[in-house]
Amino acid sequence: MNDWAPIAKEYDPLKAGSIDGTDEEPHDRAIWRAMLARYVPNKGVTGDPHLTLFVARLNLQTTEEKLKEVFSRYGDIRKIRLVRDLVTGFSKGYAFIEYKEERALLKAHRDANRLVIDQHEIFVDFELERTLKGWIPRRLGGGFGGKKESGQLRFGGRDRPFRKPINLPNMKNDFYGEGSAEKRNWSREGTRDWRTRDRDHERSREKRWPERERSWAWGESERERDSKEERSRGRERKDRDR
Repeated sequence: MNDWAPIAKEYDPLKAGSIDGTDEEPHDRAIWRAMLARYVPNKGVTGDPHLTLFVARLNLQTTEEKLKEVFSRYGDIRKIRLVRDLVTGFSKGYAFIEYKEERALLKAHRDANRLVIDQHEIFVDFELERTLKGWIPRRLGGGFGGKKESGQLRFGGRDRPFRKPINLPNMKNDFYGEGSAEKRNWSREGTRDWRTRDRDHERSREKRWPERERSWAWGESERERDSKEERSRGRERKDRDR
């Protein structure tokens, strides 16, 4: 914990794929691809990497002239390289800006992040390809980027720094019956109580059933008696009227 830092000092794909840098197994295939990759920085790139700024999430219509207009306010620019597709020539949405002085670089890194250019909120960071040991680019499963929808988030960078690990004590989960013996006994006794209640209820129903049948039979006999008495009374009235 003493060596912990929110920003990675050395790139490790396994740590970058973990929210707190403590994962021991890759959680997606891209991390496996990055761990097996052997990446060598592009030797054709010139300039001082410690004076170069990485600018991403650009509008595809943004040009080098627009970038020069915006970033020249922080200091003198030596070179701007807007990355374009080799076939179509269209912008890929990111660029590298090299300053002449470190003071201008630090000022742009501090103030230009999340600046809106051509209706796009940009992301600004130092160049990592030639300055961060073990760096693997995004196209090989590395990087510090990624979208939430893709499920391939990377941590340890400026945009998503590591979260500080939390050491929690080992606690048993009572959900799967790993609690105390008293709780388990209580639950078993409770099930026994319910079973005995159900049995008693069934027995009482069986006892009450013949009583109800007798009562129904008795009710029918009473009705028959009442009807016979009514008939006899009716006959007596008829005889009187005659």
